[in-house]
This record gives sequence, structure tokens and C-alpha cells, in this order.
Amino acid sequence: MQSGSAAGTESKQDIGLDEELADVLIAISVISKRLARKLNEQSQQKQINKEGENTHE
Repeated sequence: MQSGSAAGTESKQDIGLDEELADVLIAISVISKRLARKLNEQSQQKQINKEGENTHE
């Protein structure tokens, strides 16, 4: 009987770890998306500034 309860405890721990891992991966994804958006905005702004400099020559 002990092996059954030990297996149940392991399974609950695995589920807890899986959920924690999923949460971490989601957080990484959200942060990556924000960083990508900021990089894109900066790139666009640099392009606009560069084009503006070229028209004033």
C-alpha cells in the first residue's frame, strides 16, 4: 500500500512541477513578445530618423 501512496505523491509533485514550468515558459514568452515589439519600434524609429536626415540634405 505504501508504494501506491508514494506514487500518488510523486504524480502530484510532477503535476506541480509541470504547472510551474508551464507558468515560467508563458512568462518568458510574454517578455519575449514585449522585447520584440520594443525592438521593432526602435528599428522603425531609427528608419524614420534616417529617412528624415536624407531629405534635409
